[in-house]
Amino acid sequence: MPVELIDSHAHLDLPEFEPDFDEALNRAEAAGIRTIVTIGTDLPSSKKAIRLAENHRNIYATVGIHPTDSAAMTLETQRELAALAQNPRVVAIGETGLDFYHKPFSESQQLGTLKFQLELAVQVGKPVVVHSREADSTVLPILVEWAITNPNHLKGVIHCFNGTIDTARAYMNAGFYISLGGYVTYPSSRKSHEVYRFIPLDRLLLETDCPFLPPQSHRGQRNEPSYLVQTAQALAAIKEISFEDIAKTTADNTRKLFKLD
Repeated sequence: MPVELIDSHAHLDLPEFEPDFDEALNRAEAAGIRTIVTIGTDLPSSKKAIRLAENHRNIYATVGIHPTDSAAMTLETQRELAALAQNPRVVAIGETGLDFYHKPFSESQQLGTLKFQLELAVQVGKPVVVHSREADSTVLPILVEWAITNPNHLKGVIHCFNGTIDTARAYMNAGFYISLGGYVTYPSSRKSHEVYRFIPLDRLLLETDCPFLPPQSHRGQRNEPSYLVQTAQALAAIKEISFEDIAKTTADNTRKLFKLD
């Protein structure tokens, strides 16, 4: 049986994929990426993510408002997002979270947008996809409290994780999965290999975050789902396990979290 990988976080709605969308999907399938979760970051991208998922059986969607778009959150936005979240092709709420890297920003707006999406996730019975950039110390207590308040709810995934062992442990203790991407192949990531080895295989997801963060061999180019193989290979080497084990277990984890067919 061929090895299967799942790209748990892609942005297929972005214009970078318009020139060769079908070809990129074909390359992904040829590389063993059978399933892709494409991520909503605002209302237009969430709607497009749903359309892509409705037109491609191997694509699923999330809907959400990215923290850097929090200023656009209105009552009407909340109503529309809540309606989109009911779509059966939507498997999670997000990309939500906090981003204290891109300036200027309003922490209060980001917090309000995050808390609305956490509540929405519980209402529709779906996990969350969390973005945290230079914000772990603020977002972590919020997620821990949310997890304690909703003990029977599927929690979610910390996307593009770049924290410490202690931070990873705290997220996992709260019930979250950890997702890693192409940056694990960068020479600068060697300082984090201990963190990658610490994350248990049964709590790990793989992602591309394409078109962003391509692996080292494609730095400066557009990232795409087929490159997920390189992330899996690099992590297998770092964790000293087989490529087949990391592919199978991370695919199983993604199916379990997002309740994929």
